[in-house]
Amino acid sequence: MEVDTLIINSSQLLTLERSSMGSGLLGSIVNGAVAVKNGLILETGTTSAIMKNYPDCLNVIDADGSLVLPGFVDCHTHLVFAGDRSKEMEQRLEGAEYLEILKNRGGIHSTVRATRNASRKELISLGMERLNRMAENGTTTVEIKSGYGLNEETELKMLQVASELGIKHSLDVVITYLGAHTVPEDKNRDEYVKWLGGKSLRAFRKNAEFFDIFCEEGAFSLTETKMLLEAAKLAGFKLKVHGGQFNDLGSPGIASLLGAVSVDHLENISNQDLDLMSEAGTVAVLMPGVPFFLQSDQYPEAKRFVKKGIPVALATDFNPGSCPSYSMQMMITLGVFYCGLSVTDAVLGSTINAAKAINRETEIGSIKAGKKADLIILNIKKPEEIPYYFGTNLVKKTIKNGKII
Repeated sequence: MEVDTLIINSSQLLTLERSSMGSGLLGSIVNGAVAVKNGLILETGTTSAIMKNYPDCLNVIDADGSLVLPGFVDCHTHLVFAGDRSKEMEQRLEGAEYLEILKNRGGIHSTVRATRNASRKELISLGMERLNRMAENGTTTVEIKSGYGLNEETELKMLQVASELGIKHSLDVVITYLGAHTVPEDKNRDEYVKWLGGKSLRAFRKNAEFFDIFCEEGAFSLTETKMLLEAAKLAGFKLKVHGGQFNDLGSPGIASLLGAVSVDHLENISNQDLDLMSEAGTVAVLMPGVPFFLQSDQYPEAKRFVKKGIPVALATDFNPGSCPSYSMQMMITLGVFYCGLSVTDAVLGSTINAAKAINRETEIGSIKAGKKADLIILNIKKPEEIPYYFGTNLVKKTIKNGKII
C-alpha cells in the first residue's frame, strides 16, 4: 500500500495508546515510527518495521533520535481580543488583586472596550499571528472563546472571527460562546442575564459548539449559572464552566449534574463536587499559568482529581489579563512543579485528556490508526525532559494532518 509520509527514528514514539507494542501509560515505542496517508495515521510501529512495510515512500521525516508525541491540544483559550493589559500586571506587582481591578472597570471590561472598537480585519490579523505562535510551540488544536464583546454585535463578531481563523489557519479551531464572562458596564444585570438565557442562545447556536460561563464573585452567581446552563443545554449547546478559580461557589457539581464536558480552573473545589465530577466523567481543566502570572500561591491540587479518577487536562487559558502564554510546554512544567502532576499525567493532560475536554478524543490527542496525523517532534529524548528544560521551546517540527507546518 502506498503512503504519503513516514515519520521515523524517534527516540520514543509516545502513542498514548495501550497496545501490545507500546509500553506504559504513554504507549511508548522505542525507535518508533508513523505511517501517514491522506492526513490520517495509517500505522505505528518500530522504524525498522514501518520502513519494511512501506519501502517506496519518498516523503520521509527523520526525527533523528528525538521524542515524537501527539500535537498539544489547548482546550481553553480566549484568543480573539484586541488591546493590551500589561499595565494591570504592574498594578498587581504593586499589590492590587485581580477581582479588585475588575471592580474598578479594568480586567475583562478593559479588553471588552478594546475588542468592541476593533475591526474584524484587525482581530483576524491578531488571531492568525497568535495561532502561528501556538503552532511554533507545538499546539495543533485550539479552543477559542468569545466573551470580550458582551453585546450581540461584538459577540457575533468574535464568533465569526474564530470561525474564519479555523478556515484560514492550519490549526483546528473549536468555538465556545462565553457571553456569560461578566456583566457589561453598560447593561442592567437582570436584562443582561435574561438576554444570555434567551435571545443570545438562539442567535449564536449556529456559531458555537459550547456554552461557557464564569461562576465567580463579581461575575455570575451559582443560581444564575444553573439557570443559564440549563437554558444553553436546552438550546443544544455542549456545556463548560469556569469554576472555583478564586472561590468555591459550587459550580463544578452543578455543571457535572447537567452533563458539562469540562469544568475549568478549579483552584477551589469541595470534596462533594469532586465526587460529582468523578461520577459524571467531567474533565477537570487545570490552567496553572494563571496563578503563576497572577502571583498567587493557590494552584489547583491535581492529585485530588487523579485520586478520584477524574480526567485531568491542561490548557494555557491564553488571554490578555491572567495568562498571555502560548506555551503548552510551560503548562506541563507548572502542572508538574506546582499542581503535583506526574510527568505522565501532564503529558496525558496536554494531549488526549485535553482532547476529551473538547469532545475530540476520537479524532486527535493520541497516535492511533484513523486519527489525524497531528504530531510534534521535540528536541529531547524522553518526556521527563519537557519540564526539566523549563521556559524553552523544545519543538523541532509541528506536523498537522501529516504535513510540516
